[in-house]
Amino acid sequence: MIKIHLVCVGKLKESYLREACAEYRKRLARFCKLELCELPERADPAAEADEILRCCRGHVFALAIEGQMCSSEEFSLRIGKLIDSGKEITFVIGSSCGLDKRVKDAADELLSFSKMTFPHQLFRPILLEQIYRAFMILSGAEYHK
Repeated sequence: MIKIHLVCVGKLKESYLREACAEYRKRLARFCKLELCELPERADPAAEADEILRCCRGHVFALAIEGQMCSSEEFSLRIGKLIDSGKEITFVIGSSCGLDKRVKDAADELLSFSKMTFPHQLFRPILLEQIYRAFMILSGAEYHK
């Protein structure tokens, strides 16, 4: 079973966001082993970089507004290729201050879901839903419409 690491800076404060993440973690359990590395938020992204990089494994996607955008289908194909190669996958969500250049430079890919800026806490369930959607597309399920 593929391992997916989710590296997040900052804790989820709102219960409805924690509940949404718990639901997608439960759904993902049949497809992957999901590990969460939740790091404390610092005033400066450079102070977070070393801790973030220590948590990264395998193919690293750093979520950044300047990253490449793709459709859900394209995203699922990328995930499928990584699964086929046997690589672990890491997704990095920075703090409200963004990610340090060292983290972006160390990532295999910069990925953006939109040109819009999302609150980093809200982005965690959005990312988990898209990972789940990718697995559903790969399995040929009707979840994706």
